[in-house]
Amino acid sequence: MSALEQLKAVRDESIRATAGGPPPRTRNPFFGVGPITDMAEDEAESRQIRFEFEHWLEQTYRKLDDTGRDIGCFTAAEISRSMHRGYPADKFLLDMMREIHRYFGFPKQNRLAVGLGGGHSGFTVCALHFLTVNDDAQHVYVDTPAPESELAKASGFFRQSWGAQIIEMMRYARNGDEARVHFAKAEGAIPSSDMLERMGIKVFFGVGHETTGATTYSRADILNLLDWIDRNPAEHHAVLDATSMLGAMPWGEDVVAQVMSKCCLFMPFQKAIGGISGYFLVSFTPEALALVEENQKRPSWAIPRQLKLAAPVDPKMPLTGERTVKLGPIYDPEENKMVGGVINTFSTLAFAETTFGLLRVERKIGPVKEMNRRSEQNRAAINEWMSNSSLFELGVTSPEHRGAAVTLIKVKDAAITDAGLHARIIARSKQLLSYDGITHPNGVYEQGLDTARYINAFPGTPGDYRAWIGGIRPVEDITALLDNLKYAYHRARIVVVEEELAKLGVTFPAPPHVDGSERKDDAARAYKVLVCDHVGLKFGADGKPDHSEVKTHVEARGGLFHEGPLEDEAQLEAGKIHFFYQPQLSKPDEIRPLTDRGQYDAVIAAATFLPKESVFPEGGVRIGAGTGNMGSSSWGGGNGEGGTAPLMNTPSFNSRATAQMAFKALLKVLPDLDVDELHRLTASGQFDTGRDLAKFPTEKIEGKRIGIIGYGNIGREVAKLAQAFGMSVAIHARPRHKDWIESEGFVFAATPEAAAKGADVLSVHTGLGPLNAATGKFANANVVSASVLAELNDGSILLNYDRGECVDAAALDAAMAAGKVRHAAIDADLFVHSETGAQSGPMVPYLPLAEKYPGRVELLPHAAADTEHVSRVEGAKQAVDQIISAIRHREVVNLKGDLPEGYSVGGAMTVAGVGKCSALTLARALGNEEKVRRARAYAEAMAAIWGALATATTDERRQALIARHGAALVKSFNAYATQMRALGLEGPYA
Repeated sequence: MSALEQLKAVRDESIRATAGGPPPRTRNPFFGVGPITDMAEDEAESRQIRFEFEHWLEQTYRKLDDTGRDIGCFTAAEISRSMHRGYPADKFLLDMMREIHRYFGFPKQNRLAVGLGGGHSGFTVCALHFLTVNDDAQHVYVDTPAPESELAKASGFFRQSWGAQIIEMMRYARNGDEARVHFAKAEGAIPSSDMLERMGIKVFFGVGHETTGATTYSRADILNLLDWIDRNPAEHHAVLDATSMLGAMPWGEDVVAQVMSKCCLFMPFQKAIGGISGYFLVSFTPEALALVEENQKRPSWAIPRQLKLAAPVDPKMPLTGERTVKLGPIYDPEENKMVGGVINTFSTLAFAETTFGLLRVERKIGPVKEMNRRSEQNRAAINEWMSNSSLFELGVTSPEHRGAAVTLIKVKDAAITDAGLHARIIARSKQLLSYDGITHPNGVYEQGLDTARYINAFPGTPGDYRAWIGGIRPVEDITALLDNLKYAYHRARIVVVEEELAKLGVTFPAPPHVDGSERKDDAARAYKVLVCDHVGLKFGADGKPDHSEVKTHVEARGGLFHEGPLEDEAQLEAGKIHFFYQPQLSKPDEIRPLTDRGQYDAVIAAATFLPKESVFPEGGVRIGAGTGNMGSSSWGGGNGEGGTAPLMNTPSFNSRATAQMAFKALLKVLPDLDVDELHRLTASGQFDTGRDLAKFPTEKIEGKRIGIIGYGNIGREVAKLAQAFGMSVAIHARPRHKDWIESEGFVFAATPEAAAKGADVLSVHTGLGPLNAATGKFANANVVSASVLAELNDGSILLNYDRGECVDAAALDAAMAAGKVRHAAIDADLFVHSETGAQSGPMVPYLPLAEKYPGRVELLPHAAADTEHVSRVEGAKQAVDQIISAIRHREVVNLKGDLPEGYSVGGAMTVAGVGKCSALTLARALGNEEKVRRARAYAEAMAAIWGALATATTDERRQALIARHGAALVKSFNAYATQMRALGLEGPYA
């Protein structure tokens, strides 16, 4: 095979390997920080954690007056202003040291030192204080190869810096002896305890197993080291780099406890938690502190001020006076105090972040032994994944020496043997794993996965990628990381190979742009849609209902609008969707012969009932919410369960119209001022305001209680209107709606009776619900029963602008007779046979009540939802869009019931602010960058001002803040609420 063909084959292989698209994301993309990160899953959670931190800080750190009385909280803003002396800075430091010591299991006798800098500063502190030129018997062992040896050179400056520093200390110190410094034959190698003794080793530096090499000591290594210490605890000191050991010690609880007790550990703790400021910690055994104390009696070298552990006993005598660690920046756990001060200037806020982070980790994960266990589990997961991979292998070949906090991964791609190509693929893969993304030679851009950032391996280490994989991460994140590495490598290999092929004159055209709008319909076919209800209700110039807006909309969408029935199908233009407008159709007997053989592909209906025998293979849309009239078996009837075509609706378009009509009915009788009588008396000149007004007492609607049964679009709109009038609103709905109901300021009622209890008005908005085939009854029939009506206040008002069957008419009769209900307004279907005059429909049971209680019953023929022109037009236009989407793109918007095979769900679409807010609503809102910017500005202004007001420590401070920011707070709230309503971002979320 030629080189050209080989490159093509490599590209094809990677295309096949990534054909399924990107794997699941990692929960957190930051794989370059330490083992104790916040593990926030996204930017929103990161910001929420920041708020959580600030609340914790305010609750934990309090301002005290001169008598010790609590007078308020410290805030993060105050603490960030470099408070590093006195209270509360001392408490921040003490709390952090105590929690670190406690959580990681340091024994009480071991103390912790703290200072500025990172891990190398901690190492330097140990080297400067442990070592001496005054003891010829003190030999030092460093478990890395000797600096500038052939083995060490490959690792670069960073890995050689540990040993180089100790060599330089001895080389440039008076009486220094480099011969007393011994090095390992390989990274992390520990001689036997016998050999260490024969070499005269007094101080062991364990820096060969650390983050850059992704290695750790084996259990046998550690037991050997512990044995050496136990042979002479007073003189054998082990100093270990714990940067990648904390929370990732895979040696068993008993051995871990011994390490924490017998070894000295240094670490850059800000790396472990992702803190904002660098500082190191060093744990000291009592024997180690005794050594430091002894060495400071005859110092071997100058120690920089910021790294000193031993302070002068007499501050006036820093050069010649006695020095002691008893005054150093060291935490004593037995006394729970800092024995001395901290050299300037630390970040108090960073210390607070550490304490908060540790407490949060403990809540999420558990004790450190659980962190260790999870780290081992993650290491095992990597081993298992790698055992099944032919493309990757682990950089550390010895399983027992593989780190449990950091891993090194290298590629073993037999198809890529050129080192330059390999390096380019690795670099591109990291761009794809991060946010950068990669661009093909033909200009096609692949967006960054943002699943793994900062995964660079150090020079000289056996790997292409390095990642922190400690116990803070769930094991699923480890698998996701590896899957993303594999995907990114293949995608990067495609790009690099295409670049090489381009040099040979082989290019690949960019594929056509795909944005989800590609057509899936048959371009050679004419699709036919029946529209069997009016799509405009106000009268036009010809005296007929005006459908012109919908006609224009159809044509703007590329469809054709026909007034009248389908006649000659052969004459229809192919590749078009044809809408046939026949609003005169209203009876099943008229619909059936026109549709029973699939003469039309789809249908749009409002009130017309579609019989079971009607066939619409491409789907149907009901203008409105309920779909009880959509009886076609094409989608399994009104519930949309079964069939092969999608059933859709257009919820919310008539919701406000219906709610407003219901409220109009209420306002006729509440407030209960007899407006007609007052008008008659006033117009006839028979009313004297001063003398006669007292004859007409009334009560305002504000303060009255309304019970609403149902939290659908209409029920919620009625609730909002009632709330605007100052009424108390109680809503009964399913328990899953409770939080949303209460979030809008309404009262949740667990039962219909609870909603009605003590109510002055009751309004039902449940719809009929599903039909029970066994009983022949709808689920919500008679939901307003005698027991519900009995809970109302005497003289209450009943509104049923839903379905007539929702109220038990006989129970209503009894309630009206007893005075429990003084007025009822019903809006329900009524049908009259054109020949016999026979009445049918859910209105029939109410007709006798109108005669029995004249003036107390108002009946409408289900006109509230079906007489408002704008709602019908907008609903019809959306129905047109949904039919077009279903036919052209096989995407179903506002699905009712089952999703047929071959279709995808296009989400929910409602009028802004009506019904449930959805992901689609949010997506539309985010399309307006300026509105998003303003919304964020308003929200941040409110959060800042509320935070300041909540933490003000005196009434004087609070009043000053109100004077300065009160207007801005209220204005921001008004603007934010207005913008949220305009964007439809309110109400329950779907």
